[in-house]
Amino acid sequence: MSYASADFLRARHVRLRDAFGAAGFDGLIVTELPNIFYLTNFSGSAAIVVLTAERLLFVTDFRYVTAVESARAAGTAPPDLELIRVDGSYDETLVRVLQGLPGARVGFEAAHLSFSRHRWLARALGLEGGAGGAACRLEPTEGLVEEGRLRKDAHEIATLRAGAAMISAATADILSEVQAGRTERDVAAAVDWRMRQAGFQRPAFETIVASGPNGALPHARPGPRTLTRGDLVVLDFGGVYDGYCVDLTRMASLGPPDAEARRVYDAVAEAHAAAVAAVRPGVSRFAIDQAARDTLARHGLAEQFGHGTGHGLGIDVHERPRITRRPAGGAPPSEAGEAEAVETHMVFTIEPGAYLPGRLGVRIEDDVVVTSSGVELLTTAARDLAIR
Repeated sequence: MSYASADFLRARHVRLRDAFGAAGFDGLIVTELPNIFYLTNFSGSAAIVVLTAERLLFVTDFRYVTAVESARAAGTAPPDLELIRVDGSYDETLVRVLQGLPGARVGFEAAHLSFSRHRWLARALGLEGGAGGAACRLEPTEGLVEEGRLRKDAHEIATLRAGAAMISAATADILSEVQAGRTERDVAAAVDWRMRQAGFQRPAFETIVASGPNGALPHARPGPRTLTRGDLVVLDFGGVYDGYCVDLTRMASLGPPDAEARRVYDAVAEAHAAAVAAVRPGVSRFAIDQAARDTLARHGLAEQFGHGTGHGLGIDVHERPRITRRPAGGAPPSEAGEAEAVETHMVFTIEPGAYLPGRLGVRIEDDVVVTSSGVELLTTAARDLAIR
């Protein structure tokens, strides 16, 4: 596995320290595992990071101590990482760490720390009438690490580009699994096997194989339906490569498509091209979505496209930026504070679709990165309707 170098990790720490410092914090508790991976290269299932202006305190348990020590020796962990072994529970250990920061104003990831867990920590630190004086103040933060993850650094772009090349190369073999007489579930299992063979660590999400009328369900789960001649088949699959997610959707037809299927497919392909052409630094993410939406409207399919045109890609398969329609009446809390314009080094999907309930669905999806001159398509698999 290829890891971010110490220089990349250091740059991420500097940005995060600048961000929480500007907000008036002395440190940040990081509990979200994808954010911990971003900051430390740690890919285990349990850890806590406390980052201050001067220190990086890394809390983990017996299962990972040897791995972290080996990573430090190999240079794949931050060189200034201070390893703290869990004694008792994670939260008891965290309290002891925070008690060593007297008077500090420490942020926590509000979206990733439950109310009950926060309340326990506050009581243990004496912030809600518990025993002992308060070692520090705990205050909520929103998206400080995610803000840094929004624009990918050179290591991340190289990793995503490699993953996109892998999934693109595997697509022809994946499409060959679409055969009349097989069930959706069988084809999905074959897709997952093909992705493993291509070199991916695991699927990025549950593979979608949706045939005929099931294609009208954007997030259909593969089931027992047998693929039948005349079906359009939606294949939406993704993989995790070196900790980063890529995502692709392609379409197959069992036999020549009928006139309606061809009309819808061609309209979605045109919408996909229009959205890709709209991408450039400084353009509104809402305008990218609108380019796809306007195209489908011209084909009488405006009401058949209900989801957003794209989502960010990275350590998570769904992250910022959201390429979606402009919200009416103001942004919902989940999008509060998200910038409107896309910037260089942002990576996201372009995936317009059209869904005709009870009949068929079409979606075409690629991964793109915003460049200084416009856009680069990371995924390059043929976008033609595959006739099986």
